[in-house]
Amino acid sequence: MKSQLTWLSRAAGVLLLLLSGFGHANAQAPADSLDLFLTAKMRQLRIPGLQLAVIRHGNIIKTAHYGLANVQDSVPVTNQTRFTINSITKAFVGVAVMQLVEAGKLDLTAPVSRYMSGLPAAWQPVTVRQLLTHTSGLPDIMPDDEMVTEENESAAWAKVQTQPMDFVPGEKFAYNQTNYLLLGKIIDTLSGQPFIEFIQQRQLKVVGMTRTTFGDAHDVLPHGARGYTYYHNINGRMQRGNQLRNTFETFPPMLRTAAGMSSTAEEVARWIIALQQGQLLKPASLPVLWTPGNLNNGTQRGFSQMLNGYALGWPTVTRPEHRAVAPVGGGRSALFIYPENDLAIVVLTNLIGANPDLFIDEIAGHYLPDMRAVAGFGLPPTIRALHTELRKRGFAQASALVKQEKKKNAAYQLPENEVNAWGYALLRQNMAREAVEVFKLNVSLYPQSANTYDSLAETYADLGNQDLATQNYKRALALNPKNTAAAAYLKKTQAK
Repeated sequence: MKSQLTWLSRAAGVLLLLLSGFGHANAQAPADSLDLFLTAKMRQLRIPGLQLAVIRHGNIIKTAHYGLANVQDSVPVTNQTRFTINSITKAFVGVAVMQLVEAGKLDLTAPVSRYMSGLPAAWQPVTVRQLLTHTSGLPDIMPDDEMVTEENESAAWAKVQTQPMDFVPGEKFAYNQTNYLLLGKIIDTLSGQPFIEFIQQRQLKVVGMTRTTFGDAHDVLPHGARGYTYYHNINGRMQRGNQLRNTFETFPPMLRTAAGMSSTAEEVARWIIALQQGQLLKPASLPVLWTPGNLNNGTQRGFSQMLNGYALGWPTVTRPEHRAVAPVGGGRSALFIYPENDLAIVVLTNLIGANPDLFIDEIAGHYLPDMRAVAGFGLPPTIRALHTELRKRGFAQASALVKQEKKKNAAYQLPENEVNAWGYALLRQNMAREAVEVFKLNVSLYPQSANTYDSLAETYADLGNQDLATQNYKRALALNPKNTAAAAYLKKTQAK
């Protein structure tokens, strides 16, 4: 394999050659501003290749492609490059299920036993909706990412049916591939054809998605992007290292409702448009498709604080403004639809761990100014209000302004972790000096926390202020003698 520096330099060269030809944007976001943001993000995260499509008001207003589809042979990404979309496949399954609902063949509230016979007794009361929303409590056919292949899928299916339930249906959210295996079998039965054919005929052919296919790494896929990762086994644990490695993912036929599709950003974008314009489902079905499932106690759960709900194959982002439905796949690809804003964004990459769901909101900020990170979007309300005021007064006024707020309201609080996250958000925006003021604020609020001093020291070190970095690392180490980063920095500076 070529060295990391070699492939990065080649990727940079390809980007410089191709950048001027990428897509187009509307007047709100000149093409180069978003291109520059994404190429910078790719350098930061070391993403080999990426495709983008942006939809506004029912039209694709920008498509773009960056970097390398195949690092080994320096093959650039084009608009025809196909990327594995992993669990975004589940969103297509959700649409297929709703098509059966519209046809009167399926009831989301019905127990799975109505449509399948021979299941374990404990499985039979689970509803179709609970399968779709990962609240079924069924045992996972892939526990701890245990490999299921085409050769052993029948044995794995037999084995999982002997396992006990993980929890009472509806009690928890637990992402689980057994759910979508069962949905595939239900689609087979009710449609009268294999689920792949049903999705191909009722969705892919309707939209004209000729480059979208089912399969896995065993298949020879023309214009297919190679998969990569920096994660590998380090001292018995999967950790991110520095060496780029190939990935080889297999999706046995039985589990291709869970993750089995490859596509392009442009074709996924056209599918989104068709879905929103009533070509695949009736408009009244979209709220059902995109409503997150409730647990038995009435709450909603999802993957994370951001992806905080899960609808019918669609993770959801519920928040006071700019809510989204947001299928993600394999830590490498994501699509976000912002229904109230008539905006959708598709990002496909070939790097496991790229996690574009973590920066799609920043892309949206190029079209919706109040979503820009610099405006404080994504920060907790109290932090965001403070951020907005400091943009006017200057971040050096942070401590003074907080003291004023505390005098006015004794209950005024800024949680340590939220202030720390705010500082790192500023660092990601190349606002290191503003971040210093935020970390100084956190030190003043939580003087007995080693972490506050550590964050401040790290930022001073990045700014080249060795004296203040040393001073704060010493304090961090005194509060937490196990702080290896502080110890390493102090040892390094003392050796000079």
